[in-house]
Amino acid sequence: MGTSSERKSIIITGASRGIGHHTARMFLERGWSIITCSRDDTPAECKRDPNWTCHIPTDLGDDASVANFIREANEVLGDGPLHGLVNNAGMSPKTPYKERLGVLNGDLDAWHDVFELNFFAPLKLSRGFAAALHRGQGAIVNVTSIAGHFIHPFAGSAYSISKAALSSLTREMANEFAELGVRVNAVAPGEIETEMVGPEYEMLIPRIPLQRMGTPGDVAGTIFYLCSDDSKYVTGTEIWVTGGQHLF
Repeated sequence: MGTSSERKSIIITGASRGIGHHTARMFLERGWSIITCSRDDTPAECKRDPNWTCHIPTDLGDDASVANFIREANEVLGDGPLHGLVNNAGMSPKTPYKERLGVLNGDLDAWHDVFELNFFAPLKLSRGFAAALHRGQGAIVNVTSIAGHFIHPFAGSAYSISKAALSSLTREMANEFAELGVRVNAVAPGEIETEMVGPEYEMLIPRIPLQRMGTPGDVAGTIFYLCSDDSKYVTGTEIWVTGGQHLF
């Protein structure tokens, strides 16, 4: 796509594995320049890609770390535009026995941690990159979950409620960011084959009309669509990536 100044740019959180990593690879393959963050370092094979502008190890549950990421990433962008922000990083704590942590048995400190990462981090990052997104007339994509809309057998209450809150935040952001020329949407994945999913999830496949679990690539493709010019009149929308599971 020519020089770096001609490439579109995007920031992706939680990019070291799962949906975030597949999303980063997809944007790279399609010529975008990316800035990523996660608690882990960049995989070695990705460091060799010249379009991977930089990776900033960040704890999105920590105020100081988030502020540092916003500062460093904005320094990398300079006066240039940002065309996309993907708020993908999230957490879903469980007991050592993979038990669902609910309203009655969940540690309240864990609730604070979940909301800090799953809800407040997307809010802080969207504010922190608002000016750069305005320059790029860009798009924000929040990764929510089917668990934010239905009781899930494995996702804990704190996780589910934080994702429901993120869905509501997406609508409010879409309204306010429209004044900046920035679109805001969400994707709500269902059962996706990542490191977070164990054998117990196999029991859920009969509830999925397409009769299979999704892949990180299924979600990444939807995120790419919402950041591309193909969706330039789409904002305030949450797209289900569930294989039809949300129908029941």
